[in-house]
Amino acid sequence: MDGFELFYRLGAALALGLLVGLERGWHDRDREEGQRVAGIRTFALLGLLGGVAGLLSEPPQHVLLATSFAALAAVMIAAHVLSQRAVPDVGITGVIAALLTFSFGAMAVLDLTALALAGAVVTAALLGIKPMLHRRVERMQEKELFATLKLLLISVVVLPLLPDQGYGPWEALNPYRIWWMVVLIAAISYTGYFAMKLFGERKGIMATAAFAGLASSTALTVNFSRLARNKASSQDLLAAGILVAGATVFPRILIVTGIFNRELAFGLLWPILVVTVVNYGAAYVFWHRDRQGKTGDGIEIPNPFELRPALVFAVLLAIIMLLSRALSEQFGDAGIYLLAAVSGLADVDAITLSIASMTADTLSVAAGTLGVLIAAFVNTLVKVFLALGIGGRALGLRVGLATAAVLPAGLAAWALTA
Repeated sequence: MDGFELFYRLGAALALGLLVGLERGWHDRDREEGQRVAGIRTFALLGLLGGVAGLLSEPPQHVLLATSFAALAAVMIAAHVLSQRAVPDVGITGVIAALLTFSFGAMAVLDLTALALAGAVVTAALLGIKPMLHRRVERMQEKELFATLKLLLISVVVLPLLPDQGYGPWEALNPYRIWWMVVLIAAISYTGYFAMKLFGERKGIMATAAFAGLASSTALTVNFSRLARNKASSQDLLAAGILVAGATVFPRILIVTGIFNRELAFGLLWPILVVTVVNYGAAYVFWHRDRQGKTGDGIEIPNPFELRPALVFAVLLAIIMLLSRALSEQFGDAGIYLLAAVSGLADVDAITLSIASMTADTLSVAAGTLGVLIAAFVNTLVKVFLALGIGGRALGLRVGLATAAVLPAGLAAWALTA
């Protein structure tokens, strides 16, 4: 490497050491001079030391680098043991941070500069949020811990093992895509649960709707409709909450299609944007009309993740994929539209993924776009009937009037861009 590149990489090693040292120095700021094992200057020098060791070490063995690392580890452990006499502390976070800083410094000169800097930033961030992490762990319930482990199991362990190819009739069943959708839906529910817990279930109907809608807008519609029967004064606010939760479905559709089929996502872009804006606009109108500012009872998701519903969804998705291909082969695009309408009565995600997969193979983008919109619009109408049947006429009319504006706007946007 030339002189400029050499100075740049060594400078990066020094900078990342300063970054980690800044956090460590702030953490130990109350200790007197001489009681700190390593502060901002030491960490900066550790980063630079790693850079120099990496620079002088001969590839591919890097004997000098390994020896330097081992020597540093011995020194840090000895210093940590000696420091226990003054300030008893069995934690070894500082020692690990020092070894990481040295390693990042070596990476910075070994053509891994960007990765080294990113690692230093993440390390400093993790060190800095220690109090918050400890509070979260103390408050974590057993079901939340197991939910996290289950989500990691189905995503990190199971998903990479599945083949990414078609099986069965017409090769319509792709195990990897089916399970990826299961992971995606589970992650959305998981995120919605903790978002609600962070903001509180009783922070207001609008906040509840915004986050509970990530898990299930239909479940929220049922819950709010039940509340409406006993809260005549909160009809506007409850209707706004239902509309906000329902509006969440449309950006989620765009995200799902964007992951699996960008061309289909571009076809859906304008209709989805128009429907979302009109939906949120209608929600704002009802929210603004409510003058009492009361909070609702909130949606309580009993479990952030359950494996059984995820498996049921996988079966449903597989059935819809097979039916989609069968109807497409038998009736062409008309069969897809019929299936989309039927699927929309219960779920939007399954038919969305199925159409996204077919659009990449045999189905036209125009037909796929219309199919997804049909499913989404039918699902939106289902919420109107739920609000009317469970919540009563007042709530049903509010949600119905908003839907009467949303659906034509979406169809107009589709017709103009088709």
